[in-house]
Amino acid sequence: MLAGDFVKGHGLGNDYIVVDGERFGIPLTPERVRLLCHRNLGLGSDGVLEMGRRRGHFFARIWNPDGSEAERSGNGLRIAAKFLSDHGYTSERNFVIETVAGPVAAEVYLRLGRVHAVRLEMGRAKIDRAVKSLSVEGRRLDVTVVSVGNPHCVIFGEPMTRERLLEIGPLVERHPTFPERINVQLAAAESRSSARMLVWERGAGHTLASGTSACAVATASFDRGLIEGKVSVLMEGGQLEVEVGPDLDLIMTGPAEEVYEGTLSPDLRQRLLEMQ
Repeated sequence: MLAGDFVKGHGLGNDYIVVDGERFGIPLTPERVRLLCHRNLGLGSDGVLEMGRRRGHFFARIWNPDGSEAERSGNGLRIAAKFLSDHGYTSERNFVIETVAGPVAAEVYLRLGRVHAVRLEMGRAKIDRAVKSLSVEGRRLDVTVVSVGNPHCVIFGEPMTRERLLEIGPLVERHPTFPERINVQLAAAESRSSARMLVWERGAGHTLASGTSACAVATASFDRGLIEGKVSVLMEGGQLEVEVGPDLDLIMTGPAEEVYEGTLSPDLRQRLLEMQ
């Protein structure tokens, strides 16, 4: 079991704090999560994974750095699976992690006794056929809207630059078409077996990688006939492998790495306790 208060892990540079909800000792709230994720005042991360149990399975409550909650996170779930295996919560190589968007089957791959990669069955994607374009600042964007347990707006035909992502990412995230906000990707198919993307995450902003975004880009590219069923999705943080079935069932495989295990300082613990 976890010896300290938390673990810091990342999947392709998308970093999360992981806590055992029963052992952490401080109930997580939006305000507390915002402090923990703050890169100057707290531990710093793209989110928090609060691990627990539900209906006999492991359960991951996924917090965004702004204190909102995400239905699902592909990178987060790979980090969670590594955490559960490496810290002795399970000795199985195949197990299920529940999320608010439903269960995800995980298979862990070991190297020198520790998890180095995780395969996740991400469920079936759904495409919103009613939305094919968006008007943003007087410009029509060519989009595919995909749900992979959480919502994504995949944009094609735009410059694949960070500058363009930072311009339109926040505008699309909060577009009136998406009252619950949405994750945003700039995407381009590079071959029948590879695609590239840049990521703007709902509640987090620009990140180096996103597992569910990779699944959404693979789904949208497959639906447009741009790729085959198996694709390498390239991001700033690295590469994920995604398989898209004929019915849009998704399997994602990629790395997970633990950065460090830590204990809260008395100062930070007291600040958290003083919050609501």
